Amino acid sequence: MYIINLSDKDLLLYYFTMSFIIRTVVAVFCLPVWFSMAVQGQQGKDNTLTAAEKKAGWKLLFDGRTLKGWRTYKDAPFDSWEITNGELHCKQAGVQHRADLVTRGQYASFELELDWKVEKGANGGVLYHVTEMHEHPYETGPEYQLIDDFGYPGKLEEWQKSGADYAMHPPLKIASKPQGEYNHTRIVVQGDHVEHWLNGYKVADFKAWSPEWQQLKATGKWKDYPDYGIAKTGLIDLQDHGGGLWFRNIKIKKL
Repeated sequence: MYIINLSDKDLLLYYFTMSFIIRTVVAVFCLPVWFSMAVQGQQGKDNTLTAAEKKAGWKLLFDGRTLKGWRTYKDAPFDSWEITNGELHCKQAGVQHRADLVTRGQYASFELELDWKVEKGANGGVLYHVTEMHEHPYETGPEYQLIDDFGYPGKLEEWQKSGADYAMHPPLKIASKPQGEYNHTRIVVQGDHVEHWLNGYKVADFKAWSPEWQQLKATGKWKDYPDYGIAKTGLIDLQDHGGGLWFRNIKIKKL
């Protein structure tokens, strides 16, 4: 049997060495987890508002459980929308009656935020200033485009890509994430000034009803839709364009 006699100096060195190793392991493996938990705690749960957001005037548009505050465009019958695990899902398969969802309230100037993701090849949009004077919402409401930029089966024009002012202003940057990953969208409408944000990047910035806007409308897809983009207030619309989209954390603040 070997007996190792350690001096006080050796014991002190051993203690400091082991202490350093333990602190390093904690820093590398545990602190990221604790930090993530702390951030999540500060952000709150999905489909809720913080006290600060409530004080600032934000209103929750989706509670994660019901369609309270929503109806279909022109109250059409539908079976394409479902709520599962706190997410609002527009189904691709097994659907007989498709319809857009619209808010029960109308909004003029506002800031809208939401999270969304697409299934492979899916396509949809968020429309605003929608009126119900025509058969389809897109005949009146401008659209913030949502699409699978990387897996869509056809060739996309620039004005068809995520974050675009659809068929009017192409996105300044392709900022969307691959299908299956959540994106964060922010739409700011203040009078005639409109901004589209996607995952922290400003992807569109334009003046509605300006000469430039009028020219784009007169020479593009909307030239035969006289009421497109004219309304200065209206409904927020989640488009059902074949399904394959998921939403959560939908909130709005009037400006």
